[in-house]
Amino acid sequence: MYMSVSGLCEICGKPDIEHTCNRCGQLVCERHYNAEMGVCVECVSEISGGTERDDVDTYRF
Repeated sequence: MYMSVSGLCEICGKPDIEHTCNRCGQLVCERHYNAEMGVCVECVSEISGGTERDDVDTYRF
C-alpha cells in the first residue's frame, strides 16, 4: 500500500518519506521500507533475526 505522508525518514532523516511501517509505525523512505513485508528495515531485521539489514547505514563506535 502506498501512503503519501510528510516529514523525515525516522531511520536516515531524509525528506520525502513515502511509507509507514505496519509493525512499529515509523515513517520511512522507500530505501528503508520492505514493500513485500509492509514493514521498515528495522522490523525486517528483528523479524528475520538480523540478517536483512545489509542495506542500512550502520555505524559502530
